[in-house]
Amino acid sequence: MPGRTIIRGGLVITASDELHADVLIEDGRITALAASGTSAAEAWTADRTIDATGKYVIPGGVDAHTHMELPFGGTFASDTFETGTRAAAWGGTTTIVDFAVQSVGHTLREGLDAWHAKAEGNCAIDYGFHMIVSDVNQDTLKEMDLLVEEGVTSFKQFMAYPGVFYSDDGQILRAMQRSAENGGLIMMHAENGIAIDVLVEQALARGETDPRYHGEVRKALLEAEATHRAIKLAQVAGAPLYVVHVSAMEAVAELARARDEGLNVFGETCPQYLFLSTDNLAEPDFEGSKYVCSTPLRPKEHQAKLWQGLRTNDLQVVSTDHCPFCFVGQKELGRGDFSKIPNGLPGVENRMDLLHQAVVDGHITRRRWIEIACATPARMFGMYPKKGTIAPGADADVVIYDPNAEQIVSAETHHMNVDYSAYEGKRLTGRVETVLSRGELVITEREYTGHAGHGAYTPRSTCQYLN
Repeated sequence: MPGRTIIRGGLVITASDELHADVLIEDGRITALAASGTSAAEAWTADRTIDATGKYVIPGGVDAHTHMELPFGGTFASDTFETGTRAAAWGGTTTIVDFAVQSVGHTLREGLDAWHAKAEGNCAIDYGFHMIVSDVNQDTLKEMDLLVEEGVTSFKQFMAYPGVFYSDDGQILRAMQRSAENGGLIMMHAENGIAIDVLVEQALARGETDPRYHGEVRKALLEAEATHRAIKLAQVAGAPLYVVHVSAMEAVAELARARDEGLNVFGETCPQYLFLSTDNLAEPDFEGSKYVCSTPLRPKEHQAKLWQGLRTNDLQVVSTDHCPFCFVGQKELGRGDFSKIPNGLPGVENRMDLLHQAVVDGHITRRRWIEIACATPARMFGMYPKKGTIAPGADADVVIYDPNAEQIVSAETHHMNVDYSAYEGKRLTGRVETVLSRGELVITEREYTGHAGHGAYTPRSTCQYLN
């Protein structure tokens, strides 16, 4: 790796600033910024110079919600840590936080060790882990303290999927009380899974088996109810709460109300809820199965409220919940029974581009794009300013982004290990050109020059939005 790199002539965009500046990188870190064309910048010398004239220079994206190699519904997510992190780099993301899974009857440590083994030596970009807590007991609660000390500072619980990941209100409360003490952050899949299972059973009994019924039984009101309940449990425990993959306007309203009351409650949404809808779930010939995820896609009118939530900061983060399953052989497991369709969409490669399109379309500003995709997830999960910004001392995770390039999203050209694109045929303005991870070129002018094993495990501090 060259010792010094200069990126010249680009528009540097962070969550707080836009400035025409040159960026000096040494030994994997950003060491200085100087206004382009000034004597200070011109005096720099380097082993490598990258011309970013007419381009944006932005921090590498931080995708705080991915599921590589996740076992689900009798199969596995189709992206490995190798293929998934390579695809992330192609899309301008330089850090992922994936979910290690505790299985019922096993310890948190066993789950975390298993995910370390999957990822180690295989990642093209840096990575961290959240811990899925499926089995709350006294031993689990003690383990949570130990994990926080070693940099796994967030724990996901599920109000959905009875018999798999589900926790009841008592288990959730105990975990929240523990996180209130140890500084951890509880991440919640907020859907009333017990009630949803009743509606699934009734729909199948009526012969309603097509993918579109997946969205109809997982009702927006049951997402809102669970969100409300999670907020109240967190309030009782005196704990912070981060609600993942918010899709329904009614759930956004619950988050907004809690934040107006001054509670430490945060919300994440995903590109699929901003750009796709129940119209996709209703596509004929079982094509709708490609869009089965949970929380489900909603009718289009929910999109405006999600964008509004992002503008008003009632939603703070856009992650992907990347959990790909191939149409052939995986999604097809649910032919004749929508409840057997593996839940998840591919998207780790598309997030930065889709959100830039939102800038072009006027939904958000350029700085807000960087805030919700880079800076806030880094702060939320204890990695800022090492990740998520361009500033002296930060890791040199830098993307040269061409705001004028045009592309058409397609499975034929994407790099995710999945046989379809959720955004097939969508025209986008803006494209990643070059990506550096800790100063090393991973994508060089639209060529992959990275390698498995470059990506390093990143221990995290606690949420930086808490007092």
